[in-house]
Amino acid sequence: MNVGDVASRSGLPAKTIRYYEEIGLVSPARAGNGYRAYSNEDVHRLAFLKRARSLGFSIEECRQLLQLYGDKSRASHDVQQIAVSHVRAIEDKIRELESMRATLQKLIAACHGDHRPDCPILEDIAGASA
Repeated sequence: MNVGDVASRSGLPAKTIRYYEEIGLVSPARAGNGYRAYSNEDVHRLAFLKRARSLGFSIEECRQLLQLYGDKSRASHDVQQIAVSHVRAIEDKIRELESMRATLQKLIAACHGDHRPDCPILEDIAGASA
């Protein structure tokens, strides 16, 4: 199977597939002419990666998940730990975003939003007290 076929079947752009090959997440066979020859297993791995990335897992976490997925003697606890760690990172990011939103809402409320040049938003960004 060529990269176009694999892109269509996995739902990933060809550029992403080539990148995943470059960093060792997939390793398609090479035909006699040097062209990549993707297998159904490669398509499955790429679909796995697409789903994992859509859940926000990092490339390194995807690498670990792929390794665990291929290890039939794995402990589900190891997979769970990766997911728990990822959820904690998401929760941290949510708190950070909520704090950013609260700060911006406060600054927006303090801004007159009229023809005057003074602006608490710009003053805060510049590091001056609002």
